Amino acid sequence: MYKVNIKPHWEIAHGDDSPLDTTELLALLTAVQQTGSIAKAAQQLRHSYRHAWGLLRTSEQVFGHSLIASGRGRGTTLTPFASKLLWAERMVSARLSPTLDSLASELEVELGKTVEGKSKTVRLNASHGFAVAALLNQFNQAKLPVEVRYRHSTDAVAALSRQECDLAGFHVPLGEFEKPAIATYAKWLNKRSDCLIHLAVRSQGLFVATGNPKNIHGLADLTRSDLRFVNREAGSGTRMLLELMLAGQGISHKKINGFENTEFTHSAVAAFIASGMADVGFGVQTASHRFGLDFIPLVRERYFFALPTASLNDPLVRAVVDILQSPTFRAVVDDLAGYESADTGKIQSVQEAFS
Repeated sequence: MYKVNIKPHWEIAHGDDSPLDTTELLALLTAVQQTGSIAKAAQQLRHSYRHAWGLLRTSEQVFGHSLIASGRGRGTTLTPFASKLLWAERMVSARLSPTLDSLASELEVELGKTVEGKSKTVRLNASHGFAVAALLNQFNQAKLPVEVRYRHSTDAVAALSRQECDLAGFHVPLGEFEKPAIATYAKWLNKRSDCLIHLAVRSQGLFVATGNPKNIHGLADLTRSDLRFVNREAGSGTRMLLELMLAGQGISHKKINGFENTEFTHSAVAAFIASGMADVGFGVQTASHRFGLDFIPLVRERYFFALPTASLNDPLVRAVVDILQSPTFRAVVDDLAGYESADTGKIQSVQEAFS
């Protein structure tokens, strides 16, 4: 079984200068940020101090900006420009990772077919999320042949109904918005022949800058003229949930500045706010935590995988269930900020889950 890993790569130039490959520089800046020392950063990356210092000085000449600052008693720190470079790297990764991960999965399957002949895989379609990514890591460790495609929740369950995938990931809020949300998926879920496997419960809410300088408390604040909002794209389950919540409070999206500014992942929304390019966004708590933002919880939701009940007899699908029900994976889920694993791996009928 082949394992393909595709990472974003970008170059940057200033004026008419030749473009600078950012890969090595960004790794060095990250290490400096973590260690507070050029010498320790060089050691961590197995570079000589001379090489690290030379890379920093050459890059500063290209950019026309300093990248590091040193002061007695506070070690070596990054300048605002260097911090912005690291933010750019995280934004590139947040935007492109779902697409690149899906492509990598397709390449793995095609390479396997070429060398080994047609091989069976578990086809997983799901929206890009932290618990899903953690589950894929578990699959890789177990060498389980999985073909993943990241797509919106509605697209995933629609693909399941067309037999284009074996498992379809989707999420449904708890409470007053559960009924209208499940009605959106109901046309593709077969109550007689499909079942659900519980992945996790997670918290969704508002992302705001550290310390909440704009004094944001809830959805009603989104209509304020001094706020810039960044949204998830139309068709995503999170966007659908937000629109249900706004309608429930009688808030018109037309009054929200930036409602049509969209990003493809929760991490990209968080990166936008962390950079100061927006003041508030809506998404899962984990993304907010990883970008050092404050989080205002608004709703909890359940994430499920839908699949044909008959497929539970398939050895590969059974292997997926075994991983989902393992104590190891439950511990991984509980380590994600805003996630709970109490029902992880539980198998239910559609009617039992939404009685």
